[in-house]
Amino acid sequence: MDPSTTAGISTGQPAGTGVRTRFTTGAGVRRVTGNITEQYLARYEKAAAGVSDPAALLPVTGAQRRFLLARRLAPGGRPDVVPLFFAFPRGTIDLERLRAAAGYVTAAHPALRTRPDVLRGAPVQRLGAPEAQVNRVTPRPGESAAAALRRTLLAWSAEGPPLRLFLADAHADAGAYADADGATGPVEILALALDHAVCDEQSLGRISADLGEAYGHGLGPGDVPQDRAAVEVAGYREAVRLQLDAEQRASGPDALAYWARRIAPALAGGDASAGPGQPATQQTQQAQQSQQSQQASAPAAPRPTGSLQARLPVRDGDGRATAFPVLLGACGSVARALAEAGAPGRTPLLGYPWGGRPAAAPPVLGCFLNTVVHPAFACGPDDLTTTWWDDLDHADTPFDEVVRAARTATVPWTGQLDGLLTFEDLHRRPPLELDGVAGREVHIDGRPLQAPFAVSVSYGTDLLVRLAWDRDAFPDGLVHDAFAALTAELSGEPTESSGEPTEPSGRPAESSGQPRTPSATPVA
Repeated sequence: MDPSTTAGISTGQPAGTGVRTRFTTGAGVRRVTGNITEQYLARYEKAAAGVSDPAALLPVTGAQRRFLLARRLAPGGRPDVVPLFFAFPRGTIDLERLRAAAGYVTAAHPALRTRPDVLRGAPVQRLGAPEAQVNRVTPRPGESAAAALRRTLLAWSAEGPPLRLFLADAHADAGAYADADGATGPVEILALALDHAVCDEQSLGRISADLGEAYGHGLGPGDVPQDRAAVEVAGYREAVRLQLDAEQRASGPDALAYWARRIAPALAGGDASAGPGQPATQQTQQAQQSQQSQQASAPAAPRPTGSLQARLPVRDGDGRATAFPVLLGACGSVARALAEAGAPGRTPLLGYPWGGRPAAAPPVLGCFLNTVVHPAFACGPDDLTTTWWDDLDHADTPFDEVVRAARTATVPWTGQLDGLLTFEDLHRRPPLELDGVAGREVHIDGRPLQAPFAVSVSYGTDLLVRLAWDRDAFPDGLVHDAFAALTAELSGEPTESSGEPTEPSGRPAESSGQPRTPSATPVA
């Protein structure tokens, strides 16, 4: 799991399913005409009328809508990228065979053949021919494989396929990628990277499994039967339609009133425009600088980041439903500690991805998730768990609708999140295996963050806890203390971080080089 990204979490429950409570419209929320999903679908239908190739045109989900908007605002139009990194013994991977296997995967899954577009003012996705980019990356003199792959991902072209694979030789830093027994040897690092607009956690598991199977059987794009491809396209179109239906149902007055009531108190005690570690005036200056940099033709340099990690034992009785509220409470404590440094009195807002395929939707690849907002109030574990379940009843309300709900309640929230939290169940994805050789998943730090700080937890035989932060927002010492408190709270006893912090500098952080678990996934 990678804290720089926000890939979705599958609940195992159909999207749009409420399980506990209903709320009525409360006072202080101005009613609006039509929800955002309804307005978007009306624009889409109008824009799509009379197109020459309607079979290749699809609407976008709420999450895709947000990702595409962020992409249009990003320097160079760079999308949010979800990468996975695997260490293989040198010589294991045949690039031509890998290229064919990647072509097979894109031919089999329509989401990987889509390209974002804007049609008469409406964001859309267009189906194209199967294509994947597979390249070898050569490190520059003195450059590590991790740095070379990081550089390559930062240079991601806005044009091109959403699935890309990059292979780099780690001969200069092979010792950093020792296996669990401490054995070293010549290795290569494979980066499997996707545009976030086409994937979520469930998709990552399917892609790695299908890629390994296609590689093992020597399959290519021509080996996908046309009738199967047609069925997959129909299934993807149906899943997108059902997702939009669920989002539309979750955007009614009751849902907007619920989220307004949740968010308004968090921002009542401070400046709604100020993020953690930076007063409102500083944030205004940074926003102006960001806008100026986005207008430049060249991509902006990434802000310096730091990272920490620790492995903790899984406590008896912990399961997905019990582990996440505990994690949410611990991350709330971190957020409050960091917020006090620059915005005292303001309750921070965390975001975490949550979602699942809609009821009756085919199990297709795609971006079927939402970012749920969590006001990090200080409260006891029972109250937090109860509130979390209430939030999940409204987890299908699109993020942009939640922002609008806050604004209609006269809360001047811009939608900026103070931190991100991701939680991944490692039992849900097999390791990437190429022709009988399983890759060891490793992590590469130092890539752009989507929030001032991000916490990710991979849940398997143990808990891999990682924290990344923007060094321009928080001093290292403050974050180290917050991380020590986080790991202590999660382990139930005082503990120190077992990970080494990156050195304070303007350089991106190097890979920790430590294997994570055989099935760890860098998701956001």
